[in-house]
Amino acid sequence: MSHSVLLSILLLAPFFGFLFNGLRFKSKNVQVAGVVGTAMVGISFICSVLLFSQLASLPEAERSLRAEYWNWLNVAGLQIPLAFVVDQLSAVMILVITGIGTLIHLFSIGYMSHDERPSKYFSYLNFFVFNMLLLVLGDNLVLMFFGWEGVGLASYLLIGFWFTDKEKAAAGMKAFVTNRIGDAGFLIGLFLLFGEFGSIVFETLNAQAPTVQDMSWNSNLTLACIALFIGACGKSAQIPLYVWLPDAMAGPTPVSALIHAATMVTAGVYMICRLSNIFIAAPNALFIVAIIGALTLLMAASIGLTQWDIKKVLAYSTVSQLGYMFLAVGVGAFNAAMFHLVTHAFFKALMFLGSGSVIHAMHEEQDIRKMGGLKKHMPVTHWTFVAGWLAIIGTPLFSGFMSKDEILWMSWHSPLGSWYLWLMGVAGAGMTAFYMTRLMALTFWGESRVPSDVHPHESPTSMTLPLIVLGVLSVFGGFLGIPHVLGKILPGHPPNFFEHWLDPRLANIPGLAQANITMEWIGIAISVTTAAVGAILAYRFYIIRKDLPEKVTSKIKGLYELVYNKYWVDEFYFGRIINPIVEMSKGLWMYIDVNFIDKITYWTSDMVKGAGSSVRSMQSGNIQQYALLILLGVVVVIFAVVMG
Repeated sequence: MSHSVLLSILLLAPFFGFLFNGLRFKSKNVQVAGVVGTAMVGISFICSVLLFSQLASLPEAERSLRAEYWNWLNVAGLQIPLAFVVDQLSAVMILVITGIGTLIHLFSIGYMSHDERPSKYFSYLNFFVFNMLLLVLGDNLVLMFFGWEGVGLASYLLIGFWFTDKEKAAAGMKAFVTNRIGDAGFLIGLFLLFGEFGSIVFETLNAQAPTVQDMSWNSNLTLACIALFIGACGKSAQIPLYVWLPDAMAGPTPVSALIHAATMVTAGVYMICRLSNIFIAAPNALFIVAIIGALTLLMAASIGLTQWDIKKVLAYSTVSQLGYMFLAVGVGAFNAAMFHLVTHAFFKALMFLGSGSVIHAMHEEQDIRKMGGLKKHMPVTHWTFVAGWLAIIGTPLFSGFMSKDEILWMSWHSPLGSWYLWLMGVAGAGMTAFYMTRLMALTFWGESRVPSDVHPHESPTSMTLPLIVLGVLSVFGGFLGIPHVLGKILPGHPPNFFEHWLDPRLANIPGLAQANITMEWIGIAISVTTAAVGAILAYRFYIIRKDLPEKVTSKIKGLYELVYNKYWVDEFYFGRIINPIVEMSKGLWMYIDVNFIDKITYWTSDMVKGAGSSVRSMQSGNIQQYALLILLGVVVVIFAVVMG
């Protein structure tokens, strides 16, 4: 089968699922809706595997499968083809989107079995997958932006899926509005790049990128990269636009796994990697990316230390892990960023689905203070969650270790990196190990604190099977990209397949020196030790000495309150930005809309109505009145003639 046919099926299968379930949105048959929705994404996954196979069979220099359907727009030098490309970069993304997407759809069949609107849910989920594929496969910025907006709409619909709850509806609106701010930055960057290079096609942009780095802060290239990064901050929840993602946990838990862990939130990282040649030529923009990424990973990790909602802990963990990815691209380590994107999709999707399994068993309870001892009731969920926990805290040879330690090393070793970026990353690793061990201890270990009227139980096979698959990937997925320093000591000296695969599509770091093996091993030892200390402390706090958390927080009450309340950022936004804008808008509405525009409109309409009433009185249908008017007209004419 030709690649163009496979590409068409890949894109249209989830779109067909969206239409099928959308047209029967009132149906409550979860089996039909779930099977159709899952099958459509499964078909896309099969197409992704076949396309990957075709791509891998080509010589390295020719690995690009392009399908152009027609010339969408050609105006004043702007050419936008409706074209899609599968290359080394997009091939990785479509495998993640459709592979993990299929597992999450399957999980949803069991999770949404008691919902009143399963058809609408699976329709929205398929719509999201379609737009995510559009985003990563488009060969130009405009097609990417269409997918970018499409996943934003799907995210809004799914976060606010239970919209009868005002808080959940507000969470969907918050995500939508926050992302619109970032999208404005994306558009500005798009226009600046077109003005600079006369094209919006990725291949052309990367080919025309300057070979000499632009050190200016006010050049079109630097400003374009900064504007695009603002778009990435919105979609990928970085400072200052991260505030929507924790609230997005209001949606069904599988939505959190698909959109807010594995796919949509990584779109900003993918976009920067897709334009890596452009960004590497603007080091000042990359410096901003690295600083924001490092600050975000630290801030979100610190908030994760204090949260009690199981999904909120994972949400802030996601924001933190995305910070690691932006730290990587900020120091020019695009390969490490993409690798962490993939491994994070494995273990974070696993833990979100695992939390969904727990919530399902706990009758919608999400407070980890009301859990404990669940491992004996939910063995599959527990052991798969353990795999995700070991991966995210950076246990050696697990997937998270392979990718995160590569980022930490590059943040030190790269000419675009520095010791303080590395230190921030290591500190984040220690906090990650603490709050994730805390989550494990309070949810699965120790004594049960489950209310007496709740009887936890293991989830059905449709929910546990995806957990097992993702658990295996969380354990072994990291061997796709074994860092060179580890590959040299492992039996058979396995190469870094992931790096070799992506190298032709990603920019190289200018002036990158040969790695100092001793320093790299020291860095690994420090990060692993830091994570181990964090995990041991958390186990001691929440399993061995349960009185310690209260003692410690009482001594740092002010700091604890600050972190627990998320640094009062939401309150600052509402108090200093949102509410003043709302009040100003009310003033504009009252004085301009009501007292000026409305009054002019009413005055004009009254004049027209008055004139119409006068004319209407002459067309009453009364014969005597018509005769009188004719007589008066005749008298006037005679008088005029006589006087003339």
